[in-house]
Amino acid sequence: MYAQQISTRYAGFVQSILFVNGIFLVVLAIGMGVPAVVDLMDGGRELWVFPLSSAVTLFIGCSLALTNVSTHPNLTARQIFIITTSVWIIVPAFGAVPFMLSELHMTFTDAFFESMLGVTTAGSTVITGIDRLPSGLLIWRGILQWLGGLGIMVMSFSVMPLLRVGGMQIFKIEAFDAGGKTFPRATEISVRLTLVYVVLTLACGGALLFAGMDSVEAATHAMTTIATGGYSTSDASVGHFNSAAIEAIITLGMMLGGTPFMLLLMAARGRIGELFGNTQVRWYFGLLGTATAALAIWLMFHEHWMPWVALRKASFAVASIMTGTGFAAGDYTTRGALPIVLIFFLTFVGGCSGSTSCGIKVFRIQIVANIVGQELKRIIHPDGVFIPRYGDVEISQETVSSVLNFLAAFLFGFAGLTLALSVMGLDFVTAASSAATAISNVGPGLGPVVGPSGTFQSLPDAAKWLLSGGMVVGRLEVMTVLVLFSRHFWTE
Repeated sequence: MYAQQISTRYAGFVQSILFVNGIFLVVLAIGMGVPAVVDLMDGGRELWVFPLSSAVTLFIGCSLALTNVSTHPNLTARQIFIITTSVWIIVPAFGAVPFMLSELHMTFTDAFFESMLGVTTAGSTVITGIDRLPSGLLIWRGILQWLGGLGIMVMSFSVMPLLRVGGMQIFKIEAFDAGGKTFPRATEISVRLTLVYVVLTLACGGALLFAGMDSVEAATHAMTTIATGGYSTSDASVGHFNSAAIEAIITLGMMLGGTPFMLLLMAARGRIGELFGNTQVRWYFGLLGTATAALAIWLMFHEHWMPWVALRKASFAVASIMTGTGFAAGDYTTRGALPIVLIFFLTFVGGCSGSTSCGIKVFRIQIVANIVGQELKRIIHPDGVFIPRYGDVEISQETVSSVLNFLAAFLFGFAGLTLALSVMGLDFVTAASSAATAISNVGPGLGPVVGPSGTFQSLPDAAKWLLSGGMVVGRLEVMTVLVLFSRHFWTE
């Protein structure tokens, strides 16, 4: 009897996980219908690729969902941890199918890597000759990043605070109580946030269309800009268009993509003070502005660029790297030492919590700076009592511990990934920058191999699998994945 109860409980545990994964595959299959229509309208060369990919994905997704409908819909924290990680592995696996079936004839390793780069909004690529790709594949790459950006934005508001990962618990009250009775349920907030996400995407697409892009280019760049993903329709990325207007629109879009969507929602409802009065947003734009000014001044005096050109290129590069988008409007690695060092450090920063961006996140930098400041005061005044704060909120010891543990795991992960890639024969610059861009989900790295002018195509297959793991770990706030490797997670 006891064994039967354990078996029943275990079956219910697994059922919920498979059911949710099935639902995500159904959504992915529906998404594949868009590039199928685009190919049909464009007279594509391989009209069967996306219908077949969609049919396979839909069949497996429906099978998982329909055969695992649970009578107990409430999920435990342990199930949420497993679902969060498994979704970010299964969705890229099926998102890779069109790349393998298409004229690219990619291996599963390359196709999975490209799909993972999309879903995690990392923005690098293993594809060359992007300019010659069918419209359907270009749109599909954009959809992967758009769905990935939407998923992480909703998760950072609804899931991460509940899991108490990396200090995200400080946003729990803010997320669920923002607006008082205006937003009574998490589901309603998620729908409203999705609406803001869609509106921003449509606005960005319309502006890019007006600025001179065609419909496929505008749609793709709009999706990958707001998702801070970085997939483009050209090997030369945004630099292909050589347009100040296009760069300005995308720069603004990337900045908005790195801003908390909850605050953008409040601003849309007339509460603009909530946005500009938020401490994390002020730090975010302060860091963007400071880095842009430093890089622009360098370009003016070292490269002798005109001020407006230097400001245009600097703001684009800083927004692209800091938000983790990864668009390129030129090769910044050829502009001297300062741009290389600045861009490398910005790779780790990331945008705000509750946005589509990645990296360490601005709020954690704020908390660490506050902790260091309090410690300095404590050294100077040993008898004083100093409490770290985040804005007007007192930071609990649990939150401090979570943030410091996250940073330690993040840096150890970066170091370990760099070492593993070096063992595979990659030079230090390629290994370190590849590891940094993977765990920070940024895009191009440094050097001739994986820099803005290169791709990840030449890397060994083993390196691509390692980097895929690094992207999942970084995208899901590190600890969400690492906890699955703990013996206590499975025994308690």
